[in-house]
Amino acid sequence: MTGLILILLAGFSVAIFLLARNRLVRAAATGPGRLHSRPRYHAAHAAIWAAVPALLVLFILAVAGPQIVTTITWADLPSEAPTMEPFRSQFQYDAEALARGGTASAVTYSEGQLQALNAHAARIESLNGRIRLGGLAAVVLAAGIGGLYAWSRARPDFRARNAVEGWIGGLLLACSAVAVLTTLGIVMSLVWESLRFFQTVSPLEFLTGTHWSPQIAIRADQVGSSGGFGAVPLFVGTFLIMMIAMLTAAPIGLMAAIYLAEYASSFQRAWIKPMLEVLAGIPTVVYGFFAALTVGPAFRSAFNGLGGLLVGGPFNDLGLYLMGVQNQMALVAGIVMGIMLIPFVSSLSDDIINAVPQSLRDGSYAMGATRSETIKRVVLPAALPGVAGAMLLAVSRAIGETMIVTMAAGLQARITANPLESVTTVTVQIVTLLTGDQEFDSPKTLSAFGLGLTLFVVTLALNVIALRIVQHYREQYD
Repeated sequence: MTGLILILLAGFSVAIFLLARNRLVRAAATGPGRLHSRPRYHAAHAAIWAAVPALLVLFILAVAGPQIVTTITWADLPSEAPTMEPFRSQFQYDAEALARGGTASAVTYSEGQLQALNAHAARIESLNGRIRLGGLAAVVLAAGIGGLYAWSRARPDFRARNAVEGWIGGLLLACSAVAVLTTLGIVMSLVWESLRFFQTVSPLEFLTGTHWSPQIAIRADQVGSSGGFGAVPLFVGTFLIMMIAMLTAAPIGLMAAIYLAEYASSFQRAWIKPMLEVLAGIPTVVYGFFAALTVGPAFRSAFNGLGGLLVGGPFNDLGLYLMGVQNQMALVAGIVMGIMLIPFVSSLSDDIINAVPQSLRDGSYAMGATRSETIKRVVLPAALPGVAGAMLLAVSRAIGETMIVTMAAGLQARITANPLESVTTVTVQIVTLLTGDQEFDSPKTLSAFGLGLTLFVVTLALNVIALRIVQHYREQYD
């Protein structure tokens, strides 16, 4: 039904477009005055007024129609319907499913309830039909009124171009508002659920506690005394893996960018840069498999072999420790995550280095500096603000990574700086807390929103710092 309405509306808009254009073409050919706007602007204005009001009515109908039907029919359930929840709500859902041509759930109803269910479904179907018919009439009326209004304005003196540009400006503003409102919705949902969590757990305990074990908090009145919601171990693990990842990605990505920007020929650049950027298209779960199946066992074998060499000597304790190293460790997750970030760092750094004015290089060469001296003393200092911004953006990307950490670093929340131990991160714990059939009324589940809000604030601060640095760079060298 909706598809047919859209097809008819598109045909009507095209017809109005052609009629309005032909009218202005004839007016330009026979009239004494000049047109303020070209005929295509008048035609576009007419088509917009024919389509947009009708589309708005159709959108309202699609969003509000099912809710109206549910509200009306829910208030008038048959007397045979179950009286207790959740069976009463299931009765309504099954009737709506039957009205859509589907099947009811596996709930067992009596003979009288089945007859009432079928009658209720028929009533819902009839009400849906009336709403669709009324909606179709409203769409036709809106399209007709909009088309007639635009047709009446299709005159040589009408400023159609200004009106069309106003519509385009409004569309662009709406698209921008979608991004802003989405961000506000995310923030408000996080803040609201986090406030519910912080009503039970002290924010000071959450931000400074060193023990994370939400499973032990069985009752709400035990949360404050259990000390199971200290988020410090999660942030320690997050920043430990992030540091390892940046120690891997930053030097390799930056050196690759310097080579591509300053040393590589056009032929080499045409091949190496796309091959580097292929890494950015690999899904993170594939990196997780690579870490769990290849890098982790390889590191364990290497450390176990090294430990075997140290056992029995002056470093016997270290050797015994290395022999007990397992596949899951912060070092594996950090290195694989760093490999994932290499194209991110190299691409941004390459663009930033190429943006350094050639006059700075030429001045350095004129003073007798070599290429390497020019890079070290002129190009890199000039590109440093932009490179620093790229690094901070990569840090934000590393902090938010989940799959690699889940598969390569483990789930143990501990405060440690040892990269050979298993750790966990904030994002991994959020996934763990929200996985499965969870109710959003327990401190255990709500703690995920507290973690999400804190992580959002941290990454937002890093992104703001990065953008400020990049803006400063652009003001200097653009």
